[in-house]
Amino acid sequence: MKTYKLAIVGATGLVGRTVLKVLEEKNLPNFEYTMFCSKKSAGQELTLLGKKYITQELTHSSFDEKFDFAIFSAGGDVSKEFAPIAASKGCIVIDNSNAFRMDKDVPLVVPEVNPEKIKENKGIIANPNCSTIQAVVALKPLHDAYKIRRIVYSTYQAVSGAGIKGLEDLENGSKGLLPTKFPHPIYNNCLPHIDVFMDDGYTKEEHKMINETRKILNCPDLKITATTVRVPVQNCHSEVINIEFENEFELQNVFDLFKNFPGIVLVDDVKNNEYPLATNSDGHDEVFVGRIRRDYSVQNGLNIWVVADNLRKGAASNAIQIMEKMI
Repeated sequence: MKTYKLAIVGATGLVGRTVLKVLEEKNLPNFEYTMFCSKKSAGQELTLLGKKYITQELTHSSFDEKFDFAIFSAGGDVSKEFAPIAASKGCIVIDNSNAFRMDKDVPLVVPEVNPEKIKENKGIIANPNCSTIQAVVALKPLHDAYKIRRIVYSTYQAVSGAGIKGLEDLENGSKGLLPTKFPHPIYNNCLPHIDVFMDDGYTKEEHKMINETRKILNCPDLKITATTVRVPVQNCHSEVINIEFENEFELQNVFDLFKNFPGIVLVDDVKNNEYPLATNSDGHDEVFVGRIRRDYSVQNGLNIWVVADNLRKGAASNAIQIMEKMI
């Protein structure tokens, strides 16, 4: 049986450590691991499956030893510089940053939604934005059945989506300390501001959700709008998705679609106050869907509530699922 060599770039960061946690759980057979990080973090000791690894500084010669795969979780600038080098050495890069997501030559993949795109890679595969991943998993069975005409996203995104400094801002804010990551205290606040503001008044995060959804669903003209909000929750993003369809639907059929779609857990028993929660989604790879109901303000309208672990399904687990599909 072939032995696969996997490079983990950004191994000491929040997503990188989640990659290690997911790999620990999966215990993939016949894998060898190498941990790369910045010069500042080089020399740290990490443990995976009982073996200790010393992190190495990422350099232009790091991929000379011929890796099969590399999972990049070190930010867009690192990916732009080093992912093409890795790919040129025959390594398949699965990139968690936004560096290549909208590149027409780079597939943007969620395995439950468009696994066929994996084979189109030219050495680099992009992992979508965390908030987009969980949304399109929920949208895929609906789009296949009823054809989506329009989407309205409203997100409630955890501070872990902003990395370790985001988590620190929430914790420090509870002690009355000023933020260092966010422009305002996140403790006791909801900030309608994720990433930078663009000239049209939307944030870059909102543009990501709009453009990535269109690319993944292969609907370049799909009408979508988004408002993304950072909320004082440690982990797991929650989303309200309002959908208008081309075709009529029966509500029970929608429930059945979600029950039978891989990667989705249906939690919708409002009589017993059961619906997806961040605390129940934390540590899981599935996308949780509930609060399913008609939108009576438009023809063929639907509202759903979607929650997922943004560090796992929104980043680390999705990347590893892509690699598993290739194997």
